[in-house]
Amino acid sequence: MPSAYRFPLQLRFGDVDSYGHVNNVRFLQFLEDARVHWLREPLRSADREDGPQTLADLVTEENFTLVGRHEIEYLAPLLYRREPVAVDLWVTRVGGSSFDLGYAVVDPADGAVCANCSTSMVLVSRSTGRPVRLPEAMRSEFAHFAGPDVPFRRRPPLPAEAGQP
Repeated sequence: MPSAYRFPLQLRFGDVDSYGHVNNVRFLQFLEDARVHWLREPLRSADREDGPQTLADLVTEENFTLVGRHEIEYLAPLLYRREPVAVDLWVTRVGGSSFDLGYAVVDPADGAVCANCSTSMVLVSRSTGRPVRLPEAMRSEFAHFAGPDVPFRRRPPLPAEAGQP
């Protein structure tokens, strides 16, 4: 996926469970690691030295981003290896105060996708605890990482489709 941010992830022996593969709960940490590194990457649209340099700078000290939702679909066991695996991250939706991220946890050796994932994030005011509108500069930066919906195999029907034959 050309618009995805690729984060190389070094597995640790402690990520492996008694079944010999990476435990499912570790995947949420992998998503967080990729997301935090992505938010601190230099902006693609940064053109002046005195302005924001990362997406984290665009969040500002008055706000923070909170996770509203995670979804993970495990497709293949991820086995421990010395070589890093990859977490591909892209933006699937941008709303007024929220945005959705898609991820694929990939074995770079053969390109196999071990898990498809998504996260909904909300920009929130630290002082009020209420959602705040995403800045235009953030929206502009998200456009560099825009990608398709996450290809989940079993997606629940949307509320408008529920109950239809």
